[in-house]
Amino acid sequence: MSGSVDPIFKQIPKGSTCFLIWRIEKLQIVPLPRDQYASFYNGDSYIIYSASEPNQPGGMNVKEKPARALEQNIHFWLGSATSTDEAGVAAYKTVELDDFLGGAPIQHRETEGAESQRFRSYFPNGIRILQGGVESGFQHVSHVFIPKLFCVKGKRRPVVRQLPKVSWSNMNSGDAFLLQTKEAIFLWEGKTANNLEKLQAAKVSQQLKAESGAKSVIVFVKDGEEEQLQDIEKSLFEMYLPLKDRSQKKSASDYSDDAVDREVTHEIKLYRCSDDDGTLRVTEVKVGPLFQQDLNSGDSFIIDNGTRGIWVWIGKKASPKERIEAMRNAQGFIKKKGYPDHTQVTRVIDGGEPESFKSLFSAWKVKNETVGFGRQHSGGKGIAKISQSSFDATTLHEQPALAAKMKMIDDASGSKEVYKVHEFKLVEVPQQYQGSFFEHDCYVIKYSSSGPGEYILVYFWLGLKAKNEDRGAAALLAKELDDEVGGRAVQIRIVQGKEPAHFIALFRGEFTVYLGDADDSGYEPVKPYLLQVRGNVPEEARAFQVQRRAASLNSNDVFVLVGDSASFLWCGKGSTGDEREIAKKIAARDRVDCITVYEGQEREDFWSEIGGKEDYASDKRLASESTQKDPRLFQCSNATGILRAEEIVNYSQGDLVEDDVMLLDIGDTIFLWFGKDSNKEEQQGAVLMSTKYLASDPSGRDPDTPILVIKQGMEPPTFTGFFGVWDRSLWSNNQTFEELKAQMIGEQPILSASAITLIQTNGVDFESAKKHPIDVLSEKDQDKLPADVNPSMKEVHLNEADFQSIFKMDYQAFSELPLWKKTQLKKNAGLF
Repeated sequence: MSGSVDPIFKQIPKGSTCFLIWRIEKLQIVPLPRDQYASFYNGDSYIIYSASEPNQPGGMNVKEKPARALEQNIHFWLGSATSTDEAGVAAYKTVELDDFLGGAPIQHRETEGAESQRFRSYFPNGIRILQGGVESGFQHVSHVFIPKLFCVKGKRRPVVRQLPKVSWSNMNSGDAFLLQTKEAIFLWEGKTANNLEKLQAAKVSQQLKAESGAKSVIVFVKDGEEEQLQDIEKSLFEMYLPLKDRSQKKSASDYSDDAVDREVTHEIKLYRCSDDDGTLRVTEVKVGPLFQQDLNSGDSFIIDNGTRGIWVWIGKKASPKERIEAMRNAQGFIKKKGYPDHTQVTRVIDGGEPESFKSLFSAWKVKNETVGFGRQHSGGKGIAKISQSSFDATTLHEQPALAAKMKMIDDASGSKEVYKVHEFKLVEVPQQYQGSFFEHDCYVIKYSSSGPGEYILVYFWLGLKAKNEDRGAAALLAKELDDEVGGRAVQIRIVQGKEPAHFIALFRGEFTVYLGDADDSGYEPVKPYLLQVRGNVPEEARAFQVQRRAASLNSNDVFVLVGDSASFLWCGKGSTGDEREIAKKIAARDRVDCITVYEGQEREDFWSEIGGKEDYASDKRLASESTQKDPRLFQCSNATGILRAEEIVNYSQGDLVEDDVMLLDIGDTIFLWFGKDSNKEEQQGAVLMSTKYLASDPSGRDPDTPILVIKQGMEPPTFTGFFGVWDRSLWSNNQTFEELKAQMIGEQPILSASAITLIQTNGVDFESAKKHPIDVLSEKDQDKLPADVNPSMKEVHLNEADFQSIFKMDYQAFSELPLWKKTQLKKNAGLF
């Protein structure tokens, strides 16, 4: 692009946090007054610029201040009735702004009614979408009040949408609506509207009242109970929404909010955009799953995630034309594919990808990111090593962020009960066999933490070859243990091979998984067998049975070979002394006396017991690259029969809403949080819902990822640590809809005299009535009066000066007179 830039953009404080909005007026960008920042007219187009510190929320509460690093986002918002020219200017100016800022910001295309969660997160009190626009002259001051009907949607940050007209046909029983008249604001509660949306509607009604000068009365109306309103309230309500027309109301909402329907899909596609030959071409590269190496810095790419959104990725070496045309190409792509026009489009640059983009890929490695110890499923950023001498469990309670990072609520030194699932019952495992697990079985472990803050964990471990009925029984029996402690436990589903750090630590170096079934005792392995041992300290050590042959050996580990006539402890050259001691401990538990042999010094009877010499892995084990994902929070619902997962951007504890089921995805673990008022059916299907969530992830997630179920008020530090500051008293201070409703009703005055007068005059209002000269209104023949004049209310059609001249008072004083007095004055003036 050329160096020219709109002068208005030069006012942006570079290198500082800020939040700015411009509107397109007569094809020019004009700063929006700050008191209008949350209101958008459907006939207009807007540009929104957010610059915040990394991982901090942007939006209206951001204060301008210098920052070392910035997270920059540019959105252009298109109203449903905006002109093509205005939309084009918004898109073009967004590119111009992006270029002025060095190409670093992420670009988003937003459309009315399908705003992204990031966009909505900028406005803590929600957004208001109004009818009109610049061309319709909405900004001109008018003293004529026009009644309005609003639909309120959204549990956290509501979208308040002004509907085209006040009519039952625009209403439904699934939402909350606000009818704003001059005298009153009616909050109409749809029968199936959820309590949080009704709570938001109540708060919005208070805002509307404050904006109108606090003169309005707020009246609550229940769907189907309109007749129970007081006579005056009912009469005023019927002036705008006649009860005889209620049949026009819909039973449910036909306006979908911006929750994302995540269905099981493997159809994510990657397309390359290139202009190597001077002509821009878009060609399909592959169908998912996608990998980071599929992208090439020399080109730009389109990631097609269907109606869930289109992403444009711009390589560092992409041509200027590819950068400029990126968003336009994506919009053309949407039309070509037949996707809805409101499909979200986001443009990201090479090296500046947000987590929501990275999550589309099976693995994503950030350059210069710290490399971990590999994922043996001790968990990514989890405990690479826990030193007994330096590990202090109390630290985890004092520092929940550390607990969350280490995946440890304590040092696993609390009390535990270990049960095996047998014939749909729990059979307690004897102490000497605790730590031995068999792949054909399922186990339930109840753990009570030590130290400050008592937590109860109920693990249910599923062997890879366990019967389905045992798997189902394990889940049910785990819930029964939870019920026994009043629902205070955290339920954790674990699939063999995916054990989290804390679970491993429970068994102090004796966690062992055996192939097949136990012997007749039900607890001991069938001889002969070969165990591979890995881990330097008891808190992270584990052993697992492998095929008894030399090819199973690995120079990096220690193996326990239990033979028919002799048993051996084989020590690979890359193993450590700590691993050897742990292997000896496991052998002692299995009551096996082992002969220690070292790699390269094996005896003949060793090779005889293992089945002969073979080649085996002898290369030094390399550390694998960390692909830890940033945590992401979703609000989940299956109310429509389809899993709906709505991501909460820049989340905090306040986003955990009491009547929701929430899903916190930290990459190698899924947390399910049950609000105390959440739907019981959703709770019961929560684990299935989370497995569908994993299956629907286009990056190809492991379906056996551990799932933890947590109840509101019982959150362990391994969960709270992902939310920054955690306030245990937060929910106790929250007001319910019914509590707020009762408070508002108690504070409400009665309807004003002007409202009563309005009802008596069949809705003819002095301010809104069409004005006529006195000589026109003095006409006695009703047929000769203008069509918009009410013959019985001629005085409201006078302008203020004429009214004062004739009646020697203003209309307000006149309206408060008794009816007989008003009638006499009108007769004297020739207006009766």
